This record gives sequence, structure tokens and C-alpha cells, in this order.
Amino acid sequence: MRHYFGTDGIRGRVGTGIITPDFVLKLGWAAGRVLGNGRGKILIGKDTRISGYMFESALEAGLVAAGVDIRLLGPMTTPGVAYLTRTFRASAGIVITASHNPFEDNGIKFFSADGDKLPDEVELAIEAELEKPIRTVESSALGKVKRVDDANGRYIEFCKSTIPSTMNFRGLKVVVDCANGATYNTAPFVLEELGATVTRLGTEPDGFNINHEVGSTKPNALCETVVREGAHLGIAFDGDGDRVLMSDSRGRLIDGDQLLYVIAKSRLLAGAMRGEVVGTLMSNLGFEHALKRLGIGFARTQVGDRYIMERLKSGDGILGGEPSGHIICRDRTTTGDGIVSALQVLAALARLDTRLDDLGSEVELYPQILLNVRLDAPRDIVGLPAVRDAVLTAEQELAGRGRVLLRPSGTEPLVRVMVEGVDRSQVTRLAEKLADVVREQITL
Repeated sequence: MRHYFGTDGIRGRVGTGIITPDFVLKLGWAAGRVLGNGRGKILIGKDTRISGYMFESALEAGLVAAGVDIRLLGPMTTPGVAYLTRTFRASAGIVITASHNPFEDNGIKFFSADGDKLPDEVELAIEAELEKPIRTVESSALGKVKRVDDANGRYIEFCKSTIPSTMNFRGLKVVVDCANGATYNTAPFVLEELGATVTRLGTEPDGFNINHEVGSTKPNALCETVVREGAHLGIAFDGDGDRVLMSDSRGRLIDGDQLLYVIAKSRLLAGAMRGEVVGTLMSNLGFEHALKRLGIGFARTQVGDRYIMERLKSGDGILGGEPSGHIICRDRTTTGDGIVSALQVLAALARLDTRLDDLGSEVELYPQILLNVRLDAPRDIVGLPAVRDAVLTAEQELAGRGRVLLRPSGTEPLVRVMVEGVDRSQVTRLAEKLADVVREQITL
């Protein structure tokens, strides 16, 4: 049973709970003990939050005390850290980020030497070390710290290498929204170096504006700018760059399911598709049906990229993802990468000789309403009898023409209420009714 690690590292409000400098210092020491492999070398990257500097210093102190050498990457996407961890032959990689959350939050993500998320047994080993008092190694064994000056350039070249060297995007006019986050100093350059004409949004981080009214969680600015600029399409990332959503030329949002469909179809026609596509409980039924028409198998897992990756590995699959835009192209990299996924979509559109505007005719998404109900404290609201009864009633009304899903968030104190079906008005009404039931139980 993990006490500190959630579905994707450790995350929370800065200055409360465990998201404090003293805890992160000890976390660095504990991680160094488990992941350092003797002397070892660990990479540290961060997104653009103001608190990232504080936690970088705390991690640095803890790791050095454990005798681990450090390479500081500066602002770098989460998948960028995963990639550089492999190429530097490092023992592990650490990212200071709260992903798509507001700037008041922060967290820590870890990668193994292979660029994969840590397995449960390693996270439990780190938690076991956290229960011990810090013991600093001898001064002669303390870790050393160096900054990597060309980290962004290395990652940009990797991203470009994931599509054919003969392919370019000259003539493509694209809006790129970096959420004032970690992609601000990589994504626009990748696309420009590949020939695209880029209009930039969310590329002026100040420590406080990450994910604020921009990025994949707030895509209205992207969609409006695409229409205003007469662009062919728009691309929006989240704060740490592991998610991507798009807009077509008419300002219509294209979600992760639809983007994954484009990549899967292109792989299939190129004879490069392998295994089933893996989605989650949140994946749209319309997406599943569209894949079925192509003859591509589909499987669902729990929400979270670690579960998608586990299923992909067990079935030797190469593609998986979530509607939120967290897409894994396992034949290109080891984790969800917004920039790499966007490039795979652009390459697929070029191969298929089609546009994002035409996607709706192939993937008809069912109306899906997702409501978040905030909790005052961690509680098993979903398991309460009144909530279970309300879910059963909603499912009976849908009569097999939709789905109901209630689940606690793995990254925030929320209960997510999702209803999906053919009739939008019915789906909306049922979702609001279920959310009301959850709110009532919270107040009891």
C-alpha cells in the first residue's frame, strides 16, 4: 500500500501536506538511496512553476547527501526527461511538475534508467527509505552537480527523428499553444525546423501563468486563434508536455481519441500496426467503434498511463492513450509525449492525404459529459450506497446505449463523474443528477 505515491508520482498543493521543501529533500535522499546504484547519476528537469526552483534545490541537496551525481536540465518536458535519462545512461530521471494543474500545485515524477515510470516495488522501496533518518555519506562520497546546457537541442533533434527524414511541413500554417509550460522552448522550434509556419500561444511563462487560460486544459484560445489566423490546424500541450490536443481549421477541438485513431489508421495502412490499441475507461465508444471498422482490436484499462503501458507491453502493442491527449507511441518512445504524438498525427495526415477537418466523418464521438466534484478530504464517496444506487438508476435509464463511470482522481481531491450516451440532453441530465448526489453525500 503506497502512502505517498499516486497514479503518476507525488503531487499536491505547495506548502501543504508533503509538498514542502523538507519532505522533498528527504524524498531526494530516499530516491538516491534506491535509484542511485552506488555513485549513480540522476537527471532533474522541471516545468515553469515558480516553486520549481525551490524543489529543485531541495532534491539536489537530498540526492547529493545520498552520494548521487546530478545533471540539471532546467525547464524540460516530462517525456524529454525520460528520453534524456536513456541517452545519458543515467540511473533515473526526475521531473518537478504538477502537469496540467494550476501553478499553486507541484509534484515529483520519476523515470527508471530505461525511461519508464517506476514499478510499484521501486516506489515502495523509496517509501520505506523515507521512514528512516537521513544519513549523509562521507564528504569524499558526496554527489556532484552539473548543468546540461544543450538539453533542449538534444530533445528537439530526437522529436524530429520520430518522423521520416524526407518529410517536412512546408506550407503548413499552425498555431502552437505551449500552456506557458515546459514545451515553450522546444515545440515551436521543432515545427519551425520542419518547415511549418508557427503562431505561438502560451510561450511566455512567468512562474505563475502555467495552464492559465491556455494549453490543452483550456483550448478555447487555441481554437479561436486558429480561426482568426486562418491556420490549417492548432496544437495545444499541457504544462509538462505529455499531453496534446488539436484544433481543425474551423476551430473544432480534436481530442486524444480522435488523434490516436489517425495514428492507428496510418500505421495500419503502412503495415506497421502491431497489437491492439489500448484506451481507458474514459475512451469514447465512438472511437472504439471506429477502430473496429478498421479491424483494429481495442482494450480498456484503468485511467492512467502506467496501466496503458502495462497492457501494451503484455500484448506487444504500440499505440495507446486517453481522450485527454495522453498518447503513447511505443514504437517511437517510452512514455506519453505531446510533441512526438503531434508529429505522428501530422505525418499521418500527410500519408493519408487528409485533413483534421475531415476526421468527423470517420470518428463520430458519442456525447460524453465529465463533471468534477471537489472533496474536502479523501473519502470513499463512490462506494457509498446512495451513490451506487444513483449509478444503477442511471445505467438502467441508458438501457445499454451508454456508460456511467464514477472514479476518484488520482492526482487531485476530486470525484470524476462521467456519463456517455447517444442522447446529449439525457447524458447531461444524468451527469448533473449524479454529481448532485455525490455533493449531497460529501456534506453528510
